[in-house]
Amino acid sequence: MKLLIKKATVVDPNSPYHGKVVDLFIEGDKITSIASELRLKAEEVIEASGLHVSPGWIDLGVQVCDPGFEHREDLRSASAAAAAGGFTAIGVYPNTSPAVDGKTEVSYLRQYGKGKLVDILPIGAATSKCLGKDITEMIDMHQAGAIAFSDGAKPIADNGMMLRALEYVKAFGGIVINQPHDHSLSPEGQLHEGVVSTSLGMKGIPNLAEDIMTLRDIYLVEYADSRLHLATLSTKRSVDLVRQAKTKGLKVSASVAVLNLAFDDRALVEFDSNFKVLPPLRSNEDREALIQGLKDGSIDLFCSNHVPLEEEAKKLEFPYADFGVIGLETAYALVNTKLEGILSTVELVEKFALNPRKLFNLPVISVREGSKANLTLFQPDERWTFTQSHIFSKSLNTPLLGMALKGRVKGVINNNQRYIRED
Repeated sequence: MKLLIKKATVVDPNSPYHGKVVDLFIEGDKITSIASELRLKAEEVIEASGLHVSPGWIDLGVQVCDPGFEHREDLRSASAAAAAGGFTAIGVYPNTSPAVDGKTEVSYLRQYGKGKLVDILPIGAATSKCLGKDITEMIDMHQAGAIAFSDGAKPIADNGMMLRALEYVKAFGGIVINQPHDHSLSPEGQLHEGVVSTSLGMKGIPNLAEDIMTLRDIYLVEYADSRLHLATLSTKRSVDLVRQAKTKGLKVSASVAVLNLAFDDRALVEFDSNFKVLPPLRSNEDREALIQGLKDGSIDLFCSNHVPLEEEAKKLEFPYADFGVIGLETAYALVNTKLEGILSTVELVEKFALNPRKLFNLPVISVREGSKANLTLFQPDERWTFTQSHIFSKSLNTPLLGMALKGRVKGVINNNQRYIRED
């Protein structure tokens, strides 16, 4: 592959070309030349208005559904959706059937992603079958290529089990991911507990259900002196707790789902089940606290919170619909639209590309000569309307169809392959 990218603004604080408009020449899987103007023979030339280039983005915590639920999503369709959304790697949760709870399952995911456009980063189960009862062989999975350990969509509820997981990964410098949500405090909850849930006459999910588990996890990580990533925070109190933990020097990081940044619980007044997600859309005060957490570094990463579901699981009366939304294709555009003037393009790239690599000990990628060509191409000022034709996932459970967005991915390059959007 010989590819010439013309007049692209580099967004990479680690690159000597950061902030400059340059041409990039890519041969195979390497960036071989960068200059203000290149005249080299290429098989393909990419040039677009307002084009930007950064290290490839990573989404950690994708529900791929393969193996076991391939009718919702499989590795091929998830990878296509990821590429369309600007991601060159996805960290996949272990909640499959069978669960990713051993080195065989980890190896299966690693082998599938080997040499592909989108790297597959397995997240191994912390407990057998993600049931929260028996600890898994994390060292074996780590050696097979698991980047972290979690029960994914199922929070680790047992205190002793969570502590053992934190102590286990400490032996090899690993990290435990947990989604803080105490289901015992929100039985049959349908949406955020507040004015909207009361007015709709529906059982709510209180902030307490997240806050109490966030506090517990922080206490445990301090005791174990281990590493913890709190996935998809949604409440003001949880952000405050993480901020305090970081001030104390604890090894705690956090992510936020982009839908929780873009909307609050008022989006549910029309009972659109596509807004029914976990964590739930919270109050506007919580949403503003999440944004502040991103600004001050309390929250490290964006997450698409991609949970594909078939129509039969979502097109139901609200109380009977499953929780979940797809988000790989729209994660960047949504956050770029809703946080315009709040987070800069550089800050967005830090949360999408740089921080995931730093926190999860992944190979550093930089836009410089001689570096691997692992790149995301995007246009921050491009305006477009999201339609079903833009969906690469097998599932269609999204509330964003017909929404006008600002900021669009032009393509991705990785492992001597590329996806470039055709206008």
